Amino acid sequence: MEPPIPTKSTPKGGGEPPLYALKFISGKYQGGEFPLPAEGEAVIGRSSDLDMVVVEDMVSRRHAKFITRDGELHLEDLGSTNGSFVNGERVSRAQLHEGDRILIGTSILKVTRGGSGASMEEARAGLQQMASGKRTSQVRTMTGSIGEVPLPDLLQLFSASKKTGVLVITTETQSGRIVLEEGRVVHAVLDGREEVPPVKAFCRILSYNEGTFDMEPPHEGSVPDEIGMSTEGLLMEAMRQLDELRRVQENLPPFSAPIGLTTPLRAKLRDLISDELDVLQAVINGGTIEEALNLLPGHDYEAAEVIERLLRSGYLSAR
Repeated sequence: MEPPIPTKSTPKGGGEPPLYALKFISGKYQGGEFPLPAEGEAVIGRSSDLDMVVVEDMVSRRHAKFITRDGELHLEDLGSTNGSFVNGERVSRAQLHEGDRILIGTSILKVTRGGSGASMEEARAGLQQMASGKRTSQVRTMTGSIGEVPLPDLLQLFSASKKTGVLVITTETQSGRIVLEEGRVVHAVLDGREEVPPVKAFCRILSYNEGTFDMEPPHEGSVPDEIGMSTEGLLMEAMRQLDELRRVQENLPPFSAPIGLTTPLRAKLRDLISDELDVLQAVINGGTIEEALNLLPGHDYEAAEVIERLLRSGYLSAR
């Protein structure tokens, strides 16, 4: 058994300015910030006599402590029921660095440098005021920004903590739903379109880099067309496909821009093979690259390569 990390007592007022702070980027305390002592420790949990009080069912009375010593920051779990997670991995103790993401209960905290300058007492009061100002319906789910927590990181956190529920991602123009069972992705729906295969839908949702996420209650009933891959395997495959798609996308017009058959058409249709004809028909019927990709069953990057070839050969034109 490893020896505990030696600590100094936590300064309750004055003292050196904080080296690190914790920013809440999801949960009912989202937007709040808590400065950590420059030398010492801060304990987080449900109990009202702690440094950092987080009142929710999945947080233990004394959940974990943050320890700053000689300029280094460590997290030590205090035997909590639901665990502490750093960058998607459950830990009993870990050294933390700027930018690390910590999952405690339904709150995701990000390690930042310095902070707003508020004292620990002011920060504690601010968190409680922030939580009391949220409606009950808002605090029942985990919410946040995918600009703060990229979807791959978020899904790794959920996988490690075995979350069950429906992750809803919303951007200005699109939406997606990812169904999780014990941390495993079992289904995905793009813009409410069940006809889009779930792996294709998942890959497209994973390309979102701005917007919000909400964790809703578990899906009721059976899941159609369940994804059989592990979350880790699915993420690896999705990232591979997205890398391929971005490579092709550089030579294509915006996916939302109108595109159609070139008129007058001088290229010969008889020169196309069956796969190219299928893609051509999907573009004509869809009117945009994005919609054509929705209509086609295969990988997006493969269809995009065909569209790029049809544009170059004069069969298609951007409008």
